[in-house]
Amino acid sequence: MKAVVARHLVVNGTVQGVGFRAATLREATRIAGLSGWVRNLPDGAVEILVQGEQAKVDELVEWSNSGPPSARVTKVDVQPAKADPNLGAFSIKR
Repeated sequence: MKAVVARHLVVNGTVQGVGFRAATLREATRIAGLSGWVRNLPDGAVEILVQGEQAKVDELVEWSNSGPPSARVTKVDVQPAKADPNLGAFSIKR
């Protein structure tokens, strides 16, 4: 079994009201094997916690640098996070 890694992302720019959360869920589902969540933050950013195999996590992190076509990402802050074996399927947090 491959090692599980986790990353915490804060995505800034025009990322709320443009379908970013739904697109992130679709992308995480397409990649498969990821757990975590995505949610809007009060300051207009989007927060993502993603966990899975390194290559799959890296793929979602890379995707988040542009997001869906309607988004305008200006900055993505990526930090290591502690892997949580109880983290469920990737979802949208409200």
